Amino acid sequence: MQIENPLPVPPAPPPSGNPSASRKKWGALGTLGVLLFKFKGFVLLALTKGKLVLLGLTKLNTLLSMLASIGVYWLLYGWKFGLGFVLSIYVHEMGHVMALARYGIPASAPMFIPFFGAFIRLKAYPATAGEDARVGLAGPLWGLGAALACMGIWQATGSGLFAALARVGAWINVFNLIPIWQLDGGRGFRALTRHHRMLIAALSAVLWMWTSETMLIVVAIASVWRCFTKDTPGQPDDMVFYQFAGLLAALAAVYAVTAGPAQF
Repeated sequence: MQIENPLPVPPAPPPSGNPSASRKKWGALGTLGVLLFKFKGFVLLALTKGKLVLLGLTKLNTLLSMLASIGVYWLLYGWKFGLGFVLSIYVHEMGHVMALARYGIPASAPMFIPFFGAFIRLKAYPATAGEDARVGLAGPLWGLGAALACMGIWQATGSGLFAALARVGAWINVFNLIPIWQLDGGRGFRALTRHHRMLIAALSAVLWMWTSETMLIVVAIASVWRCFTKDTPGQPDDMVFYQFAGLLAALAAVYAVTAGPAQF
């Protein structure tokens, strides 16, 4: 699979006490509620098959590389953030592993590289563009789940640490949705028509105007570029489009909600 690119936590703007900021956050929470309902299948999967996520930890190479990454981020940001950050990446990667297993595609367990994230080696390739897209988007989907879990803990405890983990998790997964190279977004775009790609570009631009997060405008620009490449599929895959769009909206909402309290 692709190599993630976990960058340092972007500086969060100071909390705002004005009513418009409060309305913005409540609106984002409402958006998240709708998206959680739409992604209820993911929630059920986490409850019924969550134990399978731990299987990667039984691989010695995965465990050792994971501990090395935790150690590096511990030195930079403290052990709590380092542990939470690496676990979030692990959940993202296990999303790919689970999707590959569903399609019967053998792959290695995740391997971690400090400052570069993690990667998975495929031992075969998806049979269709739709399969490839779903495998690619499974990582951000599970990454969204990790970010939502952190946001839920922040809401319950008021801990700025979990707000920061949710925010940086959202940022990294949006980064992975840039539709270029071997990033998850690049794989997702292989199943999207030119019309779908233009809609993703427009949505990304709207979300950028809402959140002011630069990574979203990067997604928009890359999406426009992909509208003119010659790799569009013959048949549209509406479910991949809805999943891609839903992921962007949900991740942007997490980013918006945690804008002020993301401190540790």
